[in-house]
Amino acid sequence: MVEVKDLVVRYDQQVVLNGVSLTVRQGEVVVILGGSGSGKSSLLKCMLGVLEPVAGSVRVLGVDMLRATEREKAEVYRNLGMVYQSGALFGSMSVWENVALPLQQHTGLDPKIIDISVRMKLGLVQLSGFEHRLPDQLSGGQRKRVAFARAISMDPRLLFCDEPSAGLDPRIGRGIDDLIRNLNRAFNMAIVVVTHEMESVRIIADRIVMLAPQAGGARVVFTGTFEEMAASTDPVVRDFVRRAPLTEPRAEAGEILRQLVGED
Repeated sequence: MVEVKDLVVRYDQQVVLNGVSLTVRQGEVVVILGGSGSGKSSLLKCMLGVLEPVAGSVRVLGVDMLRATEREKAEVYRNLGMVYQSGALFGSMSVWENVALPLQQHTGLDPKIIDISVRMKLGLVQLSGFEHRLPDQLSGGQRKRVAFARAISMDPRLLFCDEPSAGLDPRIGRGIDDLIRNLNRAFNMAIVVVTHEMESVRIIADRIVMLAPQAGGARVVFTGTFEEMAASTDPVVRDFVRRAPLTEPRAEAGEILRQLVGED
């Protein structure tokens, strides 16, 4: 479903990702894990074809995203869904209109069929009866569920989720985790989740790809199951799992302090 090989991403002179490789198979939930600054978002943008790396290759649903024509990319996008961290709902449109929009724009389905499909998708995310509400009339968890309903409105083969439980309280976040697993089982779709929430990882991940900053750019430091990650003896992986505080020296902060107080 997804194949990334030797990916290198650079912003100006700073290398963000260096030699990153991963695969996503049909029917599995792959979690891309890492702390802030580990390149998770850059990797996701490359897989979506909106960020061009300086080296490496990205294939999504068999299509080379770095060399694909706009028509080829459009066909890929018809077969994948995206759940954004903020939900990215249209505030002036009702729940029904938000979910129906992809079907109206990209299919020639009869309006009655679209209505049935929208109501089915809202039922799947446990929001039946919310069709006429506006996004600002929903809780954070409900808005995220609407975002999932819209992302699966076209019955995609592949679903991307960017920090799906971010900003939610633990109980609501657990509901989103359960929703991801249920969608995976119901549709046998491949799901790629970008997160740093360890409890979510434990619940949803079939396989984990962990990124960590290294000299010369972030690299994959672990690939495997949650149990394998918990048992890892790699210090970078172990410290992340155990939430050990960062200990690297902050020389630049010390220099700034000396300048502020005027001390040598």
